[in-house]
Amino acid sequence: MKHWLALSGVAAATTSLLLAATPVLAQGAGSGKEIRIAHVYSKTGPLEAYGKQTATGFMMGLDYATGGTMMVAGKKLVVIEKDDQGKPDVGKSLLATAYGDDKADIAVGPTSSGVALAMLPVAEEYKKILMVEPAVADSITGDKWNKYIFRTGRNSSQDAISNAVALDKPGTTIATLAQDYAFGRDGVKAFKDAIKKAKIVHEEYLPTTTTDFTAGAQRLIDKLKDQPGRKVIFIIWAGAGNPFKIADLDLKRHGIEISSGGNILPAMTAYKQFPGMEGASYYYFGMPKNPVNEWLVANHYKQFKAPPDFFTAGGMSAAIAIVEALKKTNGDTNTNKLIKTMEGMSFETPKGKMTFRPEDHQAMQSMYHFKIKVDPAFAWGVPELVREIKPEEMQVPIRNRR
Repeated sequence: MKHWLALSGVAAATTSLLLAATPVLAQGAGSGKEIRIAHVYSKTGPLEAYGKQTATGFMMGLDYATGGTMMVAGKKLVVIEKDDQGKPDVGKSLLATAYGDDKADIAVGPTSSGVALAMLPVAEEYKKILMVEPAVADSITGDKWNKYIFRTGRNSSQDAISNAVALDKPGTTIATLAQDYAFGRDGVKAFKDAIKKAKIVHEEYLPTTTTDFTAGAQRLIDKLKDQPGRKVIFIIWAGAGNPFKIADLDLKRHGIEISSGGNILPAMTAYKQFPGMEGASYYYFGMPKNPVNEWLVANHYKQFKAPPDFFTAGGMSAAIAIVEALKKTNGDTNTNKLIKTMEGMSFETPKGKMTFRPEDHQAMQSMYHFKIKVDPAFAWGVPELVREIKPEEMQVPIRNRR
């Protein structure tokens, strides 16, 4: 397998949505022989690359979990796709349309945390389940949560706690660089809560549209350069813009390192500049060793001549969770029955076993502590597994007010 050929194909590959497996969709009410699932995500907009991977993974997950039949308990699974464009007001109105006009039994999505926060009250209003994948902000299963919300995607705390494993050492000084919206701010808050031994001296928030990082980087350098010991800029960033360009400002002269979590393969081309960089990742196709991941990697290569990426695994996990729940209810889409079934439910995913925590419906899951290795055979910095951080090792706070 020529993994290194993957990169050019990753974006192209993820755009084609396994059309063979996808039913052709008509508007209007479903019959009793259908289970209708709305997928509201960023088909376009700043997080388009993430959204397309999720959609690919979701269709592959339905295919896998139903043994290729796209049926559960004799009912056909119908997927209704909607493009929120990364805009909260659009996502909110599309979800209402999906539940109302399209008679969706369950919804999945969205890509952006900002869009997710706008969508949560709609699920509550229609009393229908919203499976959040992959939006990350803690507040989704925190203070903005309601009982109709489940999440297979990781949350900010899981990201933060696992990254703290790599960085939280005495004598380390950290400054953070993040995007100025729910994903970035919740991420930094969770990271600060997770850091016990190191010291955080500065938080830098920049607009999501930032392309010139010079001014922000200068503020970070000024806060760190005179600190003793190990000095690290920890980056939390999603979508467009390349914050790793700050390395061009000769951080080494001040003894400053960069650290970040995992990312999609195209974004990890920037990691090649940082051999030895440590962090923690939600997923990398070479890390988990289990039958579900083996199926995903083999079938993704077969279909797209490329490895599955970060959000492909997440989409697959969401699909498996939904099918498992529907199998347990024998195809009954009654919301209260589904909630009761899914609370505490465990299911096998490309990342191994996930379990929905009853208190806030957040999927407890493994994360992966990595160190970047530069291999000329790969277009990206390869995250080599240091160790799997198991769910029971992470004290993920319950942040809702249930």
